[in-house]
Amino acid sequence: MSKKLTVMVSSTVYGVEELLDRVYSLLTAFGYEVWMSHKGTVPVFSNQSAFESCIAAVEKCDLFLGIITPQYGSGKEKDKTELSITHKEIKKAIELNKPRWFLAHDQVVFARRLLTDLGYPDRDARSKLELKKGSKSIEDLRVLEMYEDAIRTPELDDKAVIERVGNWVQKYEQDDDANLFVVAQFSRYQDVEQRLTEHFQNVSQVSASVGASHE
Repeated sequence: MSKKLTVMVSSTVYGVEELLDRVYSLLTAFGYEVWMSHKGTVPVFSNQSAFESCIAAVEKCDLFLGIITPQYGSGKEKDKTELSITHKEIKKAIELNKPRWFLAHDQVVFARRLLTDLGYPDRDARSKLELKKGSKSIEDLRVLEMYEDAIRTPELDDKAVIERVGNWVQKYEQDDDANLFVVAQFSRYQDVEQRLTEHFQNVSQVSASVGASHE
């Protein structure tokens, strides 16, 4: 590969600006081109909305890093049933089977566990609940849906846990925890490059197999 690998970092911004600054510095130091809305490096065009530009970046990037925080994100203010831009980015990365990594704040993981223990184990059960305005634990219950999309919960993936792939989500409590994960996963640039090459080869083989089965 002659060009730098491109990492798209999900558009979560509010409350994690310092973390995003550090992640950007780390990834660029390791040799990646980083697309991050917080830094203004996502390619944008005058004929596209912010949402369209972000989704196009997910489609074109080589690697995707999703950060799930207690804040749900922008893009859903006018319609409370509309998904946030960050949530749509995450779903698009999963749909496209992008090589991807996820970080989830400890408050998100704890909130989901607590609601499960109280008898609200999935999004259908939680549809009966409503957070108070100004909630401090998590901003929106759909934060939990983002997390469940990332870990590919049973209701979203009919495979047994041991057979699921792409469902690793690293919990972090402090920024240093998240930084450690980024260093561990992305610092060995050549290894990531090799795994990306293998990923494309596997995708090509699967596509060829599917095509042959329909002939």
